[in-house]
Amino acid sequence: MKKSRAPDPAPPRSSIATTEATTTVRKAWKKKTPAEVVLAQIDRVREDVERKEEEFKEVKRQLEKLEGARKLLEEA
Repeated sequence: MKKSRAPDPAPPRSSIATTEATTTVRKAWKKKTPAEVVLAQIDRVREDVERKEEEFKEVKRQLEKLEGARKLLEEA
């Protein structure tokens, strides 16, 4: 039978790294309400759609150029 190996333990952190982390001041964490989470998601999706629409416009222009070249080649 094969024995399952325990995963390698994580390397110990150096004391320098932990002291640097404690000296920096972090912004306090504010719990978001479910409404805030949904509104943030809506904003992210809206931005994603806008970006994809721009990409689509660029690709559509490229397709139109290629189809124009195709017509020229078929006529010749």
